[in-house]
Amino acid sequence: MTAFVLVSGPFTGDWIWRETAARLREAGAQAHPLSLTGLGERREPAGPGTDLETHIEDVVRLIDGLDAPGLVLVGHDYAIHPVLGAADRRPGRISRIVYLDAGMPQDGDAALALVPDQEARERVLAEPGGCVPVPKPGDWERWGSTVGLSESALERLDRHAAPQPSGTLVQPLRLTGAAAGLPSTGIFCTASGMTIAMAETFVRTGPPQFRALADPRVTFFELPTGHWPMLSTPDQLADVLLGAAAGEGHRITVDADEQPLYLRPFVLDVPERPRERTGRVDFCLPGSPPHRTTGSPPDADGPRPAVVFVHGGPVPASQRPTPRDWPLYTGHARYAASRGAVGVTVDHGLHALTDYARAADDLAAAVALVRAHPRVDADRIALWFFSGGGLLMSDWLAAPPPWLRCVAASYPVLAPLPGWNAVDARFRPVTAVRSAGELPVVLTRVGLEHDTIAATVTEFLSAARTADAHVVTVDVPSGHHGFDVADPTDESRHAVAEAHRQVLGHLTG
Repeated sequence: MTAFVLVSGPFTGDWIWRETAARLREAGAQAHPLSLTGLGERREPAGPGTDLETHIEDVVRLIDGLDAPGLVLVGHDYAIHPVLGAADRRPGRISRIVYLDAGMPQDGDAALALVPDQEARERVLAEPGGCVPVPKPGDWERWGSTVGLSESALERLDRHAAPQPSGTLVQPLRLTGAAAGLPSTGIFCTASGMTIAMAETFVRTGPPQFRALADPRVTFFELPTGHWPMLSTPDQLADVLLGAAAGEGHRITVDADEQPLYLRPFVLDVPERPRERTGRVDFCLPGSPPHRTTGSPPDADGPRPAVVFVHGGPVPASQRPTPRDWPLYTGHARYAASRGAVGVTVDHGLHALTDYARAADDLAAAVALVRAHPRVDADRIALWFFSGGGLLMSDWLAAPPPWLRCVAASYPVLAPLPGWNAVDARFRPVTAVRSAGELPVVLTRVGLEHDTIAATVTEFLSAARTADAHVVTVDVPSGHHGFDVADPTDESRHAVAEAHRQVLGHLTG
C-alpha cells in the first residue's frame, strides 16, 4: 500500500489536503497530511524559535511514527525545504519525493529566496524572529497563481490560514546528500508559469543546474491550474500523485554524450586573445587592426571601445566554471577583440530570482572598472545582455549615461516570466525602454524561442515602437535559445557577425 506524507506551503496546514487525501484513500493508499509547527491545527506551539529545523523535525517525527515502507513525501511550495531536510535524514524510508509547484532548493538555500511577495521578504529581513502575516483577502495572488480557485476556496484560505514563522524562511537548508539518489517527480501547475516544455528548454539551453532534470529517476506531470491544486483540482492532483508513486510521468531525455550547452564551443572560430583578470571582470584585449583610412596599424596601446557581455541566469553560486569562462561569453569577447574592441566578461551575483538588485550592483561596479581600464575609451561602452540577464537592461534603458553608446540583447527575457513574482518590479525592460531616448538597441531574436520568452520580446518591441526607441533586430529564424553555441550553422554565424557589426558600428561611428 502506497503511503503519502502531504506537506503544504506557507500559511496552510493539514486542512488544505482534505479532498485530495480522501481521494487517495478511496484509491487504496494511505494519506498523512501534516500541519507544521505554527500552522494549521498546530498554530499554538509556534514561538520565536520556530525555524526550518523545527519543521524538518515535524516531518521526521511523522515518518518515524509510520509503519509503511517506501513513503512518498510531497512538498508543496515552501514545504519542499522541510521535506528534503527530512528525506536527507531518513533516506531509507523514502521511495519518492514529489515537488508540487515548488523550487529546487540545494544545500545552503533559504526559502526566503523563493518568496514571491517583496513586501513579505522585506518584513522577514527586518523582523527575523517574528511571523509573516496571513495575506489579506484578495492578496493571495502575491504568493502564487489563484487560477482555478472558487470564491469558497479563497474564503477557506482566508479562514484557516495562520501566520508563517519567519525563522522557517531564513534558516538555510542543510543537506548531506544522503537522499540525492532518490526518485523524484515534479508537478507543474501551468498557470504558475512553468511547464514540461519549458523544463525541457531549460535542460538543453538554460542554466546548468537544470541538467539534473534529465535524470531517468525524475518524472514530470502538469496540472492546468494555479498554485493551490489541492483546492482547485483535488481529484486530479490525487490521480497525478498516484501516477507519480507508480513511477509514471514524462521523462526528459538527453543523449549520454550530449555536451551541456554552457560548455559547447562558440559558433565562430575565433583565435585566442590575451585576457586580464581583475576581480570578477576579465578583459579580452584586441590586437592592432589596420587604420580604417590609411590601412596602417594604430598604436596597439591606445584606448579602445569596450563591449561588456552580461551573462544570463540565475546560475548557482557553486557553479564551476563560472559564466565568464564559458565558451559562449569568451567567444563573443574574443570576437569583439578581433574587431578592435575590448571584450569584457563578468561574473555577477544572479544566483536566484531575488538577486537581480545584487546583480545590478555587481554590473555597475564592473562597468566602472571597465571604464577605468587604461586600454578602454571610457566614453565608448556597449552592454550586451543574454537570456535571463536581459532584465538587467532596465537601469541602463531607464537612464542611459552619455558614455553608453549601445545596448544589445540576445534571446533575452525582457519582462519577468509567469511565476517570477520574486523579481523586483524595477527590472522590466518592457517598461524601461520608454525612457531609452536615442540609445541604440540591437536585439537578436530566435525563431524557435520558448513562447513565454518570445512574448516578452514582442511586448518590448511594441513598447519600443510606441516610444520611438531606436531598436534594430537581428533575426535567426531557425535558431534556438542559446543559438550561438546550440546551432553551429551558417545562419547562426551570420547573425552573430551582423549583431557585432551593428554594435561596433555604434561604438566607432
